[in-house]
Amino acid sequence: MIQTVLGKIKPEEFGVCAVHEHLSIDLSRIKKDPDTILDDEEGMLAELEDFYRQGGRSMVEVTNDGMGRDVKRLKRLSEKSGVHIVTCTGFYKDPFIPDYASGWNSEEFARHFIREAKEGIDGTGILPGVIGEVGTSKDEMKPIEKELLIGAAIAGKETGLPVTTHTTLGTLGFEQVELLTSHGLPVEQIIIGHQDLNPNKDEVLAVLETGVFIDFDTIGKNNYRPDEERIDFLLDFIERGFEKQILLSADLTRKSHWKKHGGPGYGLVLENFVPRLKAAGVSEEIIHLFLVLNPSRAFTIK
Repeated sequence: MIQTVLGKIKPEEFGVCAVHEHLSIDLSRIKKDPDTILDDEEGMLAELEDFYRQGGRSMVEVTNDGMGRDVKRLKRLSEKSGVHIVTCTGFYKDPFIPDYASGWNSEEFARHFIREAKEGIDGTGILPGVIGEVGTSKDEMKPIEKELLIGAAIAGKETGLPVTTHTTLGTLGFEQVELLTSHGLPVEQIIIGHQDLNPNKDEVLAVLETGVFIDFDTIGKNNYRPDEERIDFLLDFIERGFEKQILLSADLTRKSHWKKHGGPGYGLVLENFVPRLKAAGVSEEIIHLFLVLNPSRAFTIK
């Protein structure tokens, strides 16, 4: 089963999924930028309804405690929009970890994640369907981040929840896999994030060769990397037989990303990127894998 904010559903009910998104978020404590605050609930609903019109049926919302998580809001949005929403337990990375957890070791992180997975979040009874996004810094795994990832691995092994990660600009993906698996987390429960931001193909291939899922989840963020390069990498990975391990999303985190404010909106993968994949010769069968079958496998509780 897959755990959503409205309860468990069967994998075949998940449908077209955006696997790494943010609806309700506040990064301004660290980023000092009001554009990184999404707090307009009516705006969220309008954006979700547009996503649904584009064919989207589910969304994994990886805003955790310290980033502005609001699971009651996500439940309301799911009820009103008809979009299945998966929420998370976890912490992001340094310096976004809440003060109360800033000195925790791996066991303390694990206990917290396991408790939320079994008892619900903040007394709401709403259960997370994923541990994440848990992450590392650019080319560096700080001591607190290592403890965080080990805690996520322990909790994932205990609960069967998938673990989805943040890699800063795509770096340290392989090192994350090594750490998570060395603490007992099976590769089929691991999703390594932001691999489309890493221009080093050999590093991304090393992650794929471990058997984990990877996210191409910053699609449309051409200021980081042009989508043409994302497509070139995907074509190569398909040629090499890795199509069953790839997930797609856009990782919207700013007001300026919403259609309401002139941005592309949550349907941008469906509206803009999928047609470009088709034009590049990617089959409907493989696109169905990326959007439907791979997410349903990745987010099924093991």
